[in-house]
Amino acid sequence: MKNLSALASVFAIAVVVVAPAPAVAKDQLHLYNWNNYIAPETVKRFEESCKCEVVQTYYSDNEELLAKLAAGAKGYDILVPTSNAMEPLIKSGQLKPIDKAQLPNLKNIEPAFLDTSFDPGNKYSVPYAVSLTVIGYNDQKLKGLGVPTDTWAVIFDPRHLAKLKGRVTVLDSSSELFAAALKYLGYSANDVDPKHWDEAAAVIKKAKPYWAAFNASSYIKELTVGNIWLVHGYSNDIFQADLDAQAAGRPFHILHGMPKEGAVLAVDNMVIHKSAPRTDLALKFMNFMLDGRNSAELTNLIGSGNPNADATKYIKPDLLRNPVIFPDKTLVPKLEQLKDLTTAQRRLRSKLWTEIKAAR
Repeated sequence: MKNLSALASVFAIAVVVVAPAPAVAKDQLHLYNWNNYIAPETVKRFEESCKCEVVQTYYSDNEELLAKLAAGAKGYDILVPTSNAMEPLIKSGQLKPIDKAQLPNLKNIEPAFLDTSFDPGNKYSVPYAVSLTVIGYNDQKLKGLGVPTDTWAVIFDPRHLAKLKGRVTVLDSSSELFAAALKYLGYSANDVDPKHWDEAAAVIKKAKPYWAAFNASSYIKELTVGNIWLVHGYSNDIFQADLDAQAAGRPFHILHGMPKEGAVLAVDNMVIHKSAPRTDLALKFMNFMLDGRNSAELTNLIGSGNPNADATKYIKPDLLRNPVIFPDKTLVPKLEQLKDLTTAQRRLRSKLWTEIKAAR
């Protein structure tokens, strides 16, 4: 018995010696981003380079982002707001100033995208990617219907929508939908005349019965499987829908339609939230995405326009020639970046939006 006890003691010690150490939790970067706005390949490579894990959560509209942060949401390191959301974020103290000494790759950004009116000197923001809000459509489903794909009329005019009833979605975004309606009416996307807003609301209400949904999150999938034939959406999402359709062997393509009346151009920016747990990782991520090779994947893999001059040499030639991804000089004058609204204007827009959603 004594020998057995001794043997048991030795065995217990051995077990203690060889037992694996408890797993150490990985460092984490918390990225609050738009849906489908970074390729999995890019995320994986950053994780390998920083020996960390990227935890992503998503929003589908700047208003959603602003509302969540205003309600006290915390724990995010990097946010990717559009230019018109920058001013309220800065004014409300939601952002940390950027230590640009940690961003040597900032030199790769085209000067036209730096030192903007919404963030002079880029104290808080670094350009990430560019997109347009345009028309996306199923080439086979629309074939023979006689509807145009180069005008906002196909989204708003019941004469065209009657041929597409239940097969159209529009973004669940008051700023984007009002901008498209204002453009359709011949106004600026940034027009703030209440009478013109009433006109735009009337146009939206008249078209609404023909739409399947207000959809800013799952419309890529709906396009890919062929349930939806026409969308008011983001250019990179439409690009992704076509990639997914081809990968699934669908007998159609999802194409971009550039409205002749003009469209919204969005410049999205990387910023660091005031409550960022890992500012160090946030700066590493920013500098990583400012590298030309990594930034080029925003175009090659998800179809975004690109403010990074060094990325150009890594971007596929056919994408460089795509006028929706890289608008030519004839299109540029018709593109507008959305501006921030005053508190009173936001209140009025919210009232109109509520009425639109309630309308039957």
